[in-house]
Amino acid sequence: MGDLREGLARVLERVVPGFEKLDVLERLSGGASQETYRIEIATVEGKRKLAMRRAPGGVATPAAGSEKPGLALEAELMRLARAAGVPEPVVVHVLTERDGIGEGFVMEWLEGEALGARIVRAPEFDAIRPKLAYQCGQVLARIHAIDVKATKLDQRLGKMDPETFVRQKWEQYQAMSTPQPMIDFTARWLLEHLPKKSELKLVHNDFRNGNLMFDKDAGVIAVLDWEVAHIGDPMRDLGWICTNSWRFGRSELPVGGFGTYADLFAGYESVSGTPVDPAHVKFWEVFGSYWWAIGCLAMGMSYRTGPEKLVERPGIGRRTSECQVDCVNLVIPGPVEAPKKGVVMSSTDLPSNEELLTSVRDFLRDDVMKATQGRTNFLARVASNSLDIVLRELELGPWHAEHELEGLTRVLGHGGDLLALRSELVQGLRSRAIALDRAGLAEHLRQTVVAQVAIDQPRYSGLATALGFRN
Repeated sequence: MGDLREGLARVLERVVPGFEKLDVLERLSGGASQETYRIEIATVEGKRKLAMRRAPGGVATPAAGSEKPGLALEAELMRLARAAGVPEPVVVHVLTERDGIGEGFVMEWLEGEALGARIVRAPEFDAIRPKLAYQCGQVLARIHAIDVKATKLDQRLGKMDPETFVRQKWEQYQAMSTPQPMIDFTARWLLEHLPKKSELKLVHNDFRNGNLMFDKDAGVIAVLDWEVAHIGDPMRDLGWICTNSWRFGRSELPVGGFGTYADLFAGYESVSGTPVDPAHVKFWEVFGSYWWAIGCLAMGMSYRTGPEKLVERPGIGRRTSECQVDCVNLVIPGPVEAPKKGVVMSSTDLPSNEELLTSVRDFLRDDVMKATQGRTNFLARVASNSLDIVLRELELGPWHAEHELEGLTRVLGHGGDLLALRSELVQGLRSRAIALDRAGLAEHLRQTVVAQVAIDQPRYSGLATALGFRN
């Protein structure tokens, strides 16, 4: 941090008029994909706050196809969006090789709220909350109206039609060699329900509650994190903000947990003049859960291969089951059974595996979290949550494995090793040897995914939706 602080001070002295001193450089919690910092400086005119986004460890990883435009182009997208009437912070400086502190950019600091859970529940947002879905629709229409040819974005961003997008994510997931039958089922469903061709436009691709900054009086004041923007189907953005992962427990309000489809569509139409087809958005809502299911797995895999062993990444990897249960609820809803606790076995009588894990979890929550703040406090919470997952797996895992094996045997028509049967099902779905309507398949997938999310995140709203299904 010392080298970064010294390097950043030199940069700010060069690019900020009247710069005197760098007072604060603090890495913020979150930021599993990119680093985010709060900066406070002294200038001849007084104190000033800035923010910085930087590649992990300052090292930019190679772009994955057209999905990663890079931080320099991300900053340019923010500038173009601001010029088009989209609320954005002012970009102060884009880091270069000359700066010597890695890839990233510095922007003005905005005072607002970006935590999705607070947006959907905090009392101070009660008055503005009913207006947010309409505002989001308007903002998206302005983003989609940016002329990609006049701005030459069509030469700098990748293009992605719906079929290519589905297949590219499917291929990314297959390369990870972790068989998840519901992901393969959903990929097949999406390819069989592709929307009609539409004009390709600038797509933010991560426009959601959690990547937006809100003010309790003004509403949307910034669109953040342009790191996966591309040229594609604009309805992708509308479907993504409706994806259940970003409703923060308020599943009854599909737009970010704060609004309705009708308000989102009306806001969009008021600026674009183009009617919104709900079925078109539904496709992208399903895709959103599929996309993030794969994205979560990729985060987990990056723990093994990335430059930093960030404790939040394995935990994010386990969130794939949340997205998969949302896919279940969207495309194959039906009755399921809640998994049951079994006898927790240990290799010794005292202390047991459960007691060892519980003692470490409680130490993180009761001691480390009380004695820390900022990112360390956040990471202690993440680590304790990971231990909770292991504890639930000890309790529910045997029941889950037994019922998954029974389901695979019924669907495939023969028995065998659980992992081998799971791989066989996945290969059958990929090769189309197994039809999506094969007897017992939907029931098996529903039950398997529900049991897994009960282990990974029993409080997730999608689990309650699945368990609450009525014939």
